[in-house]
Amino acid sequence: MAEEKKPTQEAQSDESGAQEQPEVQKAEFEQLEGQSRNGQATRKIEMLYDIVLPVAIELGRTKMYVKEILELERGSIIELDKMAGEPVDLYINNKKMAEGEVVVVDKHFGIRITSLVNPVDRIKGLGGE
Repeated sequence: MAEEKKPTQEAQSDESGAQEQPEVQKAEFEQLEGQSRNGQATRKIEMLYDIVLPVAIELGRTKMYVKEILELERGSIIELDKMAGEPVDLYINNKKMAEGEVVVVDKHFGIRITSLVNPVDRIKGLGGE
């Protein structure tokens, strides 16, 4: 005595080819009050505009004994680890941000930025020294 199973409602709809469509309603959102997020972000970034950060250009480095430093006088030459024409490093707030080449602008030295440090590396550098 085998019992016959009656087809379920899903099976019946599959067999007939007609399926029930779910009820879809359009989403409604309330209007946001005040400034947009972009306006707030712009206002927050503008607060940082007046902050002064130290900027340093590094031509090169060397190590010297205290005796050699004490012997320095006017006209002494200190040899650095970089060759003439190599890029110099630009540090902002003691973090390397870019490299560039030395230029002269109206009798003053300057730097023309030739490459920026990778943004990922810049962000990693913000975590501390």
